[in-house]
Amino acid sequence: MKKIEAIIRPEKFNIVRDAMTEMGYPGMTVTEVKGHGSQKGISEVWRGRRYRVDLLSKIKLEIVVKDEDVQKIVDTITTEAQTGSIGDGKIFVINVENVYRIRTKEKDATAI
Repeated sequence: MKKIEAIIRPEKFNIVRDAMTEMGYPGMTVTEVKGHGSQKGISEVWRGRRYRVDLLSKIKLEIVVKDEDVQKIVDTITTEAQTGSIGDGKIFVINVENVYRIRTKEKDATAI
């Protein structure tokens, strides 16, 4: 099993969520996060004054999937979240040793 963590633009969240639901993966953890990558933030003008926004709002999606579905999900997230501009985000794939469902005590693939 793998855990996929994707940091995406907030305006792309609904599109990615709908695509994941269509693929049979409706369950995910979603967190509103702030940060920056190589772009180091953006400059804004407000009331005639220029200021710098160093931490940009993003959405972090976390989903645990079977090994055979990883590439399909990564491709879907990439396709749906991509704008072609700096700040589109990142996807991390992490190994998961065990998963347990608390309610039923199911383990691993049946617990997903």
